[in-house]
Amino acid sequence: MSDVITLKGIWGFGYHGVFDHEAKNGQDFFVDLEIHLDLSKASVSDDLHDTIDYGALADVVVEEITGERVQLIERLAGRIAERIKQGHPEISKIAVTVHKPKAPISAQASDISVTITR
Repeated sequence: MSDVITLKGIWGFGYHGVFDHEAKNGQDFFVDLEIHLDLSKASVSDDLHDTIDYGALADVVVEEITGERVQLIERLAGRIAERIKQGHPEISKIAVTVHKPKAPISAQASDISVTITR
């Protein structure tokens, strides 16, 4: 199966990170989703019930970004993946990329991200 739903750049403001200033000041986070599932029924029926509502997926991502603080973006990505998979058993594979472009590192970098696949 090669059917995929992709969402890129879902934005939220969160307080995730190892350092105290990250918990206090917060920062922007962006999430990309790549969801593999069978879309053959939806491609014929033209019915939302035969696919996954990507607006609802984006809402889950924003809830996790703006919700309970975690130290690692690896944990944030895992929470997003598990929550989406639990709600949608029709998903055969999900990849979640969490971008933390303002990660506190000493080198210049345009982005820091972690991708987990379940």
